[in-house]
Amino acid sequence: MKIRLNGNDYITKAASTVSDLLIELDINPLRVAVELNMAIVKKAQYDSAALKDGDNVEVVNFVGGG
Repeated sequence: MKIRLNGNDYITKAASTVSDLLIELDINPLRVAVELNMAIVKKAQYDSAALKDGDNVEVVNFVGGG
């Protein structure tokens, strides 16, 4: 399936949900915010937020600092 990930074309190997995509990308779901087609996905919905061909996904990492 082909999606747009952070503005770039990306072909998923087997991701069917946001949670699957984060696992595929080796990203800790507790440290990111995810937007799917311009709507924020709540962390509790990562497992049920289905991905479809052509979806636009933005994954934003939280960065600490002082």
